[in-house]
Amino acid sequence: MSDPLGLINNTQNIGGIQPKQAVRPQAPDAPEGPSFKDVLMENIEQVNRMQQDAEMAIEDLASGKRDDMDAVLMAKQKADIAFQTLLQVRNKLMDAYEEVKQIRV
Repeated sequence: MSDPLGLINNTQNIGGIQPKQAVRPQAPDAPEGPSFKDVLMENIEQVNRMQQDAEMAIEDLASGKRDDMDAVLMAKQKADIAFQTLLQVRNKLMDAYEEVKQIRV
């Protein structure tokens, strides 16, 4: 029997298909922007500064060092909204973590 395609005696190349080589994903070069951790830490520090500024404004208003009640209320509202937003980000991260924990490998 003749083998016109050369496939009978060649067990390494069965069916004319080359065996697949292990493909390793190449790690991307250095990220172009800041990491998620850096952004998150920066936002946490910013919210902390806003809360400290609001508390200082409230203390100054109570001690009579300032009399602009509107600015104090706005600073407190900004700090509260920033904290609530940060809290929602934390909740979403915890939900995502719990979801990843449930994945079976």
